[in-house]
Amino acid sequence: MAELASLAETIRAHGLDARKSLGQHFLLDANLIGRIARQAGDLTGRQVIEVGPGPGGLTRALLATDAACVTAVEIDRRAIAVIEELRAHFPDRLRVVEADALALDLTTLAPAPRQIIANLPYNIGSPLLVGWLRQAAAWERLTLMFQEEVADRICTAPDTEGYGRLGVLAQWVARCEFRLRIPPQAFAPPPKVWSAVVTITPHATQPSPQRFRAMERLTAAAFGQRRKMLRGSLKSVGGEALLARAGIAGDRRAETLSVEEFDRLAALLDDGSGEA
Repeated sequence: MAELASLAETIRAHGLDARKSLGQHFLLDANLIGRIARQAGDLTGRQVIEVGPGPGGLTRALLATDAACVTAVEIDRRAIAVIEELRAHFPDRLRVVEADALALDLTTLAPAPRQIIANLPYNIGSPLLVGWLRQAAAWERLTLMFQEEVADRICTAPDTEGYGRLGVLAQWVARCEFRLRIPPQAFAPPPKVWSAVVTITPHATQPSPQRFRAMERLTAAAFGQRRKMLRGSLKSVGGEALLARAGIAGDRRAETLSVEEFDRLAALLDDGSGEA
C-alpha cells in the first residue's frame, strides 16, 4: 500500500479549504499534534472518539497510539473523503461516522473504556461540552481543544474573570486541567485568537440526571443576571428561601460562590427545598 501523503498534500488533493461556517481551523504541525494526543495519557485498549477530524492530523496521531479503535465523527463530506482514505490504511482500527455531533449520542458509538479527544470546531465547542458533561459517568477522560478564552472559563477558579456557568458545570463533575496554549500561527488559516487544550477527567461519583438538570437551572439563573445579587438572580428558583436553607447570604453574587456552594444549592433545588 502506498505511503500516506502529508497533511498539506492531502488538503490540496481534496480541495479541503477550512470553512468559517463550520468553525474549521486545521492544525498541520505533526509535533504539536502529537503533543495534544499525549495529553490524553495511556490510550492502550481505549475506544477513542474524535469529533471534527478535518484533514486527519490528530486522527493519525491517535492511530499511532495503542488505542483499540478511533471513531471519527465528521459532518463535512469533503473531510469524510479524506478520513475514508486514511481508513484504508487502518481498516481494523478506524471508523468513520458521518453525523452532526450535536445531534448524536456519542456513547452509542463505542463501548467503555471510552474517551473523546478532539480539536473542536470553535462555533460549537461549548454546547458539545455541556452535552458530554451530562454523561460524565460514561467517559474516562475528555481531551479537548477550544479557544483559549473557553478553556480558561472551564478551568478558572471562583471570583476570577471568566468564572461562570461552564466552569461550574465542568468542575462539579470532573477534574479540569489546562494543558497547552497554541498560537494562531499553528493553524491554517490562523484564527484571531489563541487556542488551548484542556483535560476533563470525570469524578468517580456522578450526580443523577435529575440533579444535573437542577444544576443547569441554577447556574443559568445565577449567571444569566450575574450583576445582580443572588437574592434577585435566583428568584425564579427559590431566591431567599433557597439561599437561607443553604446558609448563603443573599447579597453575594454568582461569581463568588464555590462549586461546593453551588452543589449545596443544587441539592436543595433538586429536592424542592426553598422553592417558591
